[in-house]
Amino acid sequence: MTALLIIDVQNDFFPHGALAVKEAEKILPNLNRIIRYPFEVIVATKDWHPLDHVSFASSHGKEVEEVINIGGLEQVLWPVHCVQNSVGAQFSAGWDDHRVQKVIYKGTDKRMDSYSAFFDNGRSKATELHKFLQSKGIKKVFLVGLATDYCVKYSALDALNLNYQVYVIIDACKPVNSLPAAEEKHLNEIRQAGGSLIYAKDVVKILALSSQQ
Repeated sequence: MTALLIIDVQNDFFPHGALAVKEAEKILPNLNRIIRYPFEVIVATKDWHPLDHVSFASSHGKEVEEVINIGGLEQVLWPVHCVQNSVGAQFSAGWDDHRVQKVIYKGTDKRMDSYSAFFDNGRSKATELHKFLQSKGIKKVFLVGLATDYCVKYSALDALNLNYQVYVIIDACKPVNSLPAAEEKHLNEIRQAGGSLIYAKDVVKILALSSQQ
């Protein structure tokens, strides 16, 4: 049983958004192709932050991209983004979001950031995602979305720790840090943890093999 996890394809991560990821729009053709494949479940996540969220530089009177320590955890400070019920938190235009069967909201606690779709950064609280996937009998998850080096990576690593078979579709993701060496470092972390790095063209073959098992 397979699931597609679409990570944070939201307005604020696209051009002209508050925390724009370079060339984020280029994932959309592959996303629209992949989302039509025969997954048993399609889930999308949303960053869904209170206005005074701990990850916002403005909450601390500091500069964007400063790194501080909060409760023993390293916290990168970001611009205000994906505020609950804002336009920036809405799914971006240009992809077939009506195919999404479940939306998972993360980063909802103002005191703790949450890159992963499964847990907050301190692993003190879980989202609904693991229980939902378990209820559907999901064994394999395919990840796409934004950004490779943060929410995609940590979602993939948590999925591996929860014993899912994990595939990251690298040409349907984009990183915050677009330097190739930086992106490769984060992809290697996923690979070394046991995840598979694939391309959109590989998905149909893997799904076909899964259906035969």
